[in-house]
Order: sequence, then C-alpha cells, then structure tokens
Amino acid sequence: MFRIFALLSFVALVAGCTNPNDLDDAPVEMGNFSLGHNVVVASKMTRGPLSREASEDEWKEALTTAIGDRFGRYEGDRLYHFGVSVEGYVLAQPGIPVVASPKSVLIVLLTVWDDATGEKMNAPPEQITIVESISGNTIFGSGLTQSKEVQMQNLSRNASKQIENFLVRRRKADGWFGPVLAVAPATQDAAETRTVQAVAVQDAAAPALAARIVVAPPAGAVLQEPTVELLPEE
Repeated sequence: MFRIFALLSFVALVAGCTNPNDLDDAPVEMGNFSLGHNVVVASKMTRGPLSREASEDEWKEALTTAIGDRFGRYEGDRLYHFGVSVEGYVLAQPGIPVVASPKSVLIVLLTVWDDATGEKMNAPPEQITIVESISGNTIFGSGLTQSKEVQMQNLSRNASKQIENFLVRRRKADGWFGPVLAVAPATQDAAETRTVQAVAVQDAAAPALAARIVVAPPAGAVLQEPTVELLPEE
C-alpha cells in the first residue's frame, strides 16, 4: 500500500494529457463495441495523504455516470462489460503554504469481459492512474478552488477517457471488438446479368417511340455503355 501512497504523492508532478471534453464529437472508431454491464466497486480503496474523504457510494456514482456518458454512445453488435475497481485516491484540499497543496489523483483497475464468450479480455486487470486536468483553477491545487464533488466528477471524466484510450490501443494491437460491419457492394457479375425491361417513351411533339435498353452482354464480353434501340411504334 505504501507504493500506492508514493504514486499518489508524486504523480501530481506530471501534467496529464487527457482531454475528456470531446463528448460532443463523434466517438472514436471501436468496431462492434457496445457497453453492457458497467460495474464499479470501491470496497478496497485507500485514501491517500492530505486528501478529503469520499465514500464508496460517491465514487461508484461518479465513475458509473462518467463511463456511461462516454461509452453509452457506441452502438455495436456485440456486448462487452466493464469491471472497475477504485484502488486509491487523493482529493486535494487547501494546503499551507500553497505549494503544499497536492493535485487530485485516482487509481483504478479495469477488467473487460466479452459477453459472447463469458471470458476476460485482459488479465491481469489494467491499472490506470488518473490526474486532474491542469487549468487556471487547478495549477496550485484544485482544493483551493473546487469542491469535493467537482474534483470527483473531473477525475471520473478523465478516467473514462483514459479507459477509452486503453481500449483503442488494444484494438490496434490485438484486434479487439472485431471489424466494422459494412454492406457488401454489388458484384460485377450481378451487374452484368441485370436486365432493364423495356419502357415506353412518349413525346407530345413527335410520334411515340418504344425504347429497349440492352445491358446484358454475351458471356466473356467486355462491359460497354448500354445501347438503345429505337423501334418505331406500329
């Protein structure tokens, strides 16, 4: 557990590159993915040093909402389930002096399950470390400017984005979630054998003519533009 505390203490020195503010954009391509169960547990979490206190239920609600908002946009043909365990957190509080104010941090473990096979897709679980986004309001520690609820919401949104980044990496590396289904184009053979029936064309300023369009060439012939035979009406 000391290792978790050490990570929570020092990871704040590294600025995060996660941008969770893309929910209004089209989702990234992820094959036939669709989110099934979204299970968050926090029964074994550890509160890091200099942290505000948050309950198990508060973390479950914040993460479940953020994950649902991001992954509920996918409408693939196969279901995949998430199991997310909150391992540790720091919710920054005002520090004295200001430089002592820590950044907010969250550590989770992610397991992805394939509904069709009932098997885990990643073992052991993926550990993901989330830091709060750096902004004018958090440069000296979000505890000075944000409530606990806002801190948890921001960390949860960042967590959902980092989960998406992890899934995209595994899709590229291991083909997770299968190919994108697409309607197969019509084959050339089908086009060659298609016959357009005769249609009648009438012109008020000229005698009526019957038009016959021939588009089926003999076997082995090279396709050409359709030819039109004009037959005078009897």
